[in-house]
Amino acid sequence: MVQIIVRENNVDQALKALKKKMQREGTFREMKRRNHFEKPSEKRAREQAEAVRRTRKLQRKRAQREGLLAIR
Repeated sequence: MVQIIVRENNVDQALKALKKKMQREGTFREMKRRNHFEKPSEKRAREQAEAVRRTRKLQRKRAQREGLLAIR
């Protein structure tokens, strides 16, 4: 459950914080994905692509820690 505290009646700032939290948690992506039916073959392809993306990201981070890649 996402919870945002509104300080000094500043709704714009609270809304910005809410959107940022939802983006970080992947709520927007989940809502978009659930909006339409996804065929099982599309689901497998998406999950496989996500797994590849995750492993490449981990490899990139390891390489940066070991000094093999320059940090941006």
